[in-house]
Amino acid sequence: QVQLVESGGGLVQAGGSLRLSCAASGRTFSSYTMGWFRQAPGKEREFVAAISRTGGLYYADSVKDRFTISSDNAKNTVSLQMNSLKPEDAAIYYCAARYGSSGSPRVTSYAYWGQGTQVTVSS
Repeated sequence: QVQLVESGGGLVQAGGSLRLSCAASGRTFSSYTMGWFRQAPGKEREFVAAISRTGGLYYADSVKDRFTISSDNAKNTVSLQMNSLKPEDAAIYYCAARYGSSGSPRVTSYAYWGQGTQVTVSS
């Protein structure tokens, strides 16, 4: 079992930055591939970024070059640095974990989920 708790969401103006963090507890953090997903009202949950247990990085095209995912195995945390935010980035952001070596973009590939943190971007 892995428990995930997100933090760092909030309100930011378009063009601004936010840093989300996800604290993991439970089984060995470094055994998991960690991902970030988001869900806007009325839309399906979508993949944002992932970092595999071997350090591979994966990004959705919509956030590439603006968002950066990173992990700190010593602190059992994964972070998402979001720069140049756009109104369309507004959503609830979820941290997720899967026991696999690759950063899958599929929601169903992840067994563990946090409660989510709200990101609001004003235009």
